[in-house]
Amino acid sequence: MQKHYDIPLHDIKPLLEVEEYSLLYSIGLAFFILLLLLGALYLLYKWLHKRNAYNIRKEHFRLLEALDFSDTKNSAYLVTLYGATFKDDSPRHSEMYTNLTQRLSNYKYKKEVEVFDDEVRGYIELYKGMIDV
Repeated sequence: MQKHYDIPLHDIKPLLEVEEYSLLYSIGLAFFILLLLLGALYLLYKWLHKRNAYNIRKEHFRLLEALDFSDTKNSAYLVTLYGATFKDDSPRHSEMYTNLTQRLSNYKYKKEVEVFDDEVRGYIELYKGMIDV
């Protein structure tokens, strides 16, 4: 004898499509984190590049400060060379540089020169004091 179970099932509903956005959220979060990481790496690169960059103004100012006035002729040429870096900072710098180079021309272009007089040394020190690095 075979039993036949023919019971109508009324409470089972058909399958529904469930909207799932977790993949999109994961991709968006990964993209945002990647964007933040790239931004941080860019800022790190710029900071390292700026830190290691060669600053000619600082170097020329350091060389002007370390100048030895025992060799007057060479010092006159070096003050003219390194001072030219700062002459375009302002009209006052330009005027002072022109005045200084005129005073230093007495110590250049000659075979033998005497030591700097106090007035020229004062102008050199004044020009070095005007420089903003």
